[in-house]
Amino acid sequence: MIIYGVNGVKIIGIIIVAYLAKRFSKVFIEKAIRTAVTTDHFLSKEAEKKREDTLIRIFSGGIGIVILVIALMMVLQEIGIAIGPILAAAGIAGLAFGFGGQYLIRDIISGLFIILENQYRVGDVACFDGTCGLVEDISLRMTTLRDLDGTVHHVPHGEIKKVSNLSKYFARVNLNIGVAYSSDLEKVIEVVNRVGNELAEDSQWKDSIIKPPQFLRVDDFADSAIIIKILGETKPIKQWDVAGELRKRLKIAFDKEGIEIPFPQRVTRQAKDS
Repeated sequence: MIIYGVNGVKIIGIIIVAYLAKRFSKVFIEKAIRTAVTTDHFLSKEAEKKREDTLIRIFSGGIGIVILVIALMMVLQEIGIAIGPILAAAGIAGLAFGFGGQYLIRDIISGLFIILENQYRVGDVACFDGTCGLVEDISLRMTTLRDLDGTVHHVPHGEIKKVSNLSKYFARVNLNIGVAYSSDLEKVIEVVNRVGNELAEDSQWKDSIIKPPQFLRVDDFADSAIIIKILGETKPIKQWDVAGELRKRLKIAFDKEGIEIPFPQRVTRQAKDS
């Protein structure tokens, strides 16, 4: 089979071999990583799977690029285009763009440390210097975040100065709620703990809660309220759902028990005319 004087059979063979190599390499990498990654007793099975999936995606992507480049060079050679000058030109271009390339190298090196140190994984919720969202993708060069509004942020690894992982190992419900100064604190504590235990025992929520939300302390004496702190532990990424349900149940329970959640008030006095 000849296409314009070119051996089309070889080209088709190269394409097929490259496709199969990419498919088999992905399977091999997946098996190797799932076997090689040691189990961390601090991580749940779901978190461990996130870590493995992240590593598989990154290494598969890297190997896929290498296979694609090699296949392209072989096809160009079969067509009759000398790849030597192309490689030489690429080297010269690399020198010309060396100043810009240092940022790419910095991003890749930072990405390797992020992956090796398991700072975050695909599926985690993380914040990078104020930019927060769900980690949708991690490559060697950058991380892709999607925030609550649906906006996608592409963050180069070299630009990341501080990483805050909001969903590693476990999360906390950390609420500050104000009650009126006239409230019976012992009754408030009893209601808060009861609502927290009921929430943790609810069939819809018990799988998301590690430790029931409970009264921790009186946190502050504010202008119009006594501020109490409520603390509990949840599965990763479940803290916001649990906190929202806890607020709803506390409002209903406080209304039934006559516990007031005050709003800011100001007393003014008018001076009498002398």
